[in-house]
This record gives sequence, structure tokens and C-alpha cells, in this order.
Amino acid sequence: MAIRIFVTGGTFDKKYDPLQGQLVFDKTHVPETLIEGKSKILTHVEPLMMKDSLEMDDEDRKLILDACNHASEKMILITHGTDTMAETAKVLGEARLDKTIILTGAMIPYVFGSSDGLFNLGSALAFCQSLPRDVYIAMNGEYFCWDNVRKNRNVGAFERIRSNK
Repeated sequence: MAIRIFVTGGTFDKKYDPLQGQLVFDKTHVPETLIEGKSKILTHVEPLMMKDSLEMDDEDRKLILDACNHASEKMILITHGTDTMAETAKVLGEARLDKTIILTGAMIPYVFGSSDGLFNLGSALAFCQSLPRDVYIAMNGEYFCWDNVRKNRNVGAFERIRSNK
């Protein structure tokens, strides 16, 4: 079974533009990341947008939800900026689609060479194949349920809102 990968932008796909002196989008790095990671999983990569997640709005989240809803695959991975990843996960989780949907991203751009993106993408692919149907965030080797996660900006990591007791 194939995994649909929707690309939405985020730090994972940014690169440094020395003329502008800032991080910008050029193209997605997901296909080359899959090759570099020697992935043997059948995937279909589909860019939906190239945005910083801080610039995403309700219409963007609706577009992501519609794409997930219309995808024939039951396993979906979404690359997404980390700043509003939890908000998008909530929109998808509340829709109760009968699919396993994993959102992942990176704190450091892939092109910098020391990105956490390669590891996060690999982990997300594994979680996509092993977790029951629902919506999750996968970062730094952990997965989080859509309704129990937040980004802790003080430490630069995702965490559970409440412990799983």
C-alpha cells in the first residue's frame, strides 16, 4: 500500500537566499530526502503549497483537509511547519477521517545538512504504517495524538499536554 505525502512547506523545505538574507522556498526536498534515506516504501509526493506555517490560515487548512479526504490512500504523511502543526492536526483530527495521518516537519532546514528533517520523515513513514487510523504529529522519534500535543517554544520540542495515565 502506498503512502500519500502532502507537502505544505515549513522549515523542512526552506533554503537560505543570500541576496535576500533570509530563508525562502524554492522547491520541496521530500523526493531527495526519500532517496537519501534509501526508502523502499511506495510513496506519492504531492505539493499542496509552500508556506511558512505562521502564514497558514483557515483556507489553507481546509485545502489540506480536502486533499486528505479525497486521497485514495489510507496512509497520509504531511510535511508542515512546526509553529502551527498542532492547529492543523486538530482540524484533521476533528474531521474523523478513516485514515492514518501523520504530520511532521523540521526545526532546521534540510539543505543545512544537519537537519532533523531526515530522521523525522523516516519516523513519520514508520508511524504511518504502524499506528491505528487517527491523526498524529511525529517529531524527534516520538508520536503525539492530535488532541494531546503542543509545541513548547521554550525548549523547541513537542510535548503532550497531559500525561497518558
